[in-house]
Amino acid sequence: MEKGWIKIFTSSNFYQSEIVKQVLTGHHIDTVLINKQDSSHKAFGNIEVYIHQKDFSKAIEIMILNQISL
Repeated sequence: MEKGWIKIFTSSNFYQSEIVKQVLTGHHIDTVLINKQDSSHKAFGNIEVYIHQKDFSKAIEIMILNQISL
């Protein structure tokens, strides 16, 4: 991962991570999902949501306003 990206959300639930990504993308924040789940057994590992460091304050505000658990 390039410099300047920070992890803002982690979940073992792919759909929850995708919702966070879509909410942030809808507010013009670039996001990247990194799937660290075991490919053969989905119970192990997490999906992480990354954003640019410059968007951190805006992203936290959006997540709070949309009642997304941090």
